[in-house]
Amino acid sequence: MKNIKPIEITIGALFVCLMAIGANITVWFPFLAIPIGGATVPISLQTFFSILAGLILGKRLGSFAMITYVFVGVIGVPVFAGMKAGPMQLITPTSGFIFSFIVVAFVVGWIAEQKNSSSLSLNIFASIIGLIINYVMGVSFMYLSMNTWLNLEIGYITAWAGMVPFFIKDLALSGLAAIFSIRIVKQIPMKWKMAKVS
Repeated sequence: MKNIKPIEITIGALFVCLMAIGANITVWFPFLAIPIGGATVPISLQTFFSILAGLILGKRLGSFAMITYVFVGVIGVPVFAGMKAGPMQLITPTSGFIFSFIVVAFVVGWIAEQKNSSSLSLNIFASIIGLIINYVMGVSFMYLSMNTWLNLEIGYITAWAGMVPFFIKDLALSGLAAIFSIRIVKQIPMKWKMAKVS
């Protein structure tokens, strides 16, 4: 990426760290990992942080931060859920969610950039779209993996039904991301805002 400023690298790196923290809440609170159809799905804050990355960093830097997060995990740093790492984590039943974070940050950032100033209604809309993308990609990949290499023969509706509690949690967090992003952006220097939308 061209013309990346030091403040962009710093804030982007911050979101890589937040994604790692958000992925590993169950390390300290194991009861937040819920078994669904033979796979253990941890409750995390990754959807929240990927949406927030798009809202604050924009499509370019937001998606780049998510790509960096995935790359860091793939090369061996334990930043994925359960303090796991390595390329094999990209073919687990929940890896569709990992890939979705990149798309979520990009699409949410693109929507948020349609106005020069932050708007709560626009941010909420962008957050909901990001949430839908997150779950469509994540649940679809989970369904595919369960019906292929896990041989569980689970229905697509059943796969979605098992994710309802997580979806409700992330829907509430998406609203918080929309609110927090406006408060955070107000504290960001004007030069940074101009660079983000350019």
